[in-house]
Amino acid sequence: MLAQMVVAAVLLEGQSIRVVAARFNVSKFWVHKMVSRYRDGGAEALTPTSRAPRTNPRQMSLEVEERIVALRKELDDLGADSGAHTISVHLGARFGTTPSVSAIYRALKRRGFITDEPRKRPKASYVRFEASLPNECWRSVMGLRR
Repeated sequence: MLAQMVVAAVLLEGQSIRVVAARFNVSKFWVHKMVSRYRDGGAEALTPTSRAPRTNPRQMSLEVEERIVALRKELDDLGADSGAHTISVHLGARFGTTPSVSAIYRALKRRGFITDEPRKRPKASYVRFEASLPNECWRSVMGLRR
């Protein structure tokens, strides 16, 4: 909505970019960007797009993730420990290189093999101490000194 008003002020009304930026309290760079988007793609180009990266170069490859999942299933079938540490050791023995233990854990969690349990507060933390009578919490400090 704001982008359309800014573009209309620059292109239809003929106002300068500096005046439009001051009027709508936005930067001159943003006004330039919106005007160039409009000229390149029309009104559809003014809709906000996602700023999230399309790819994550640090994400482990699907091949490595498939190895982790296959090893997890294999260890589960044998009845052995199939945690991230164990999988890391087995991957290192079979393939030489291995992702970090935390990366293995995240891959297993992403695939649904691990579900987190909420951390529970101790029951004592729910009970609030309150005195039933005034001055009930006082005690003698003199008797505790040595």
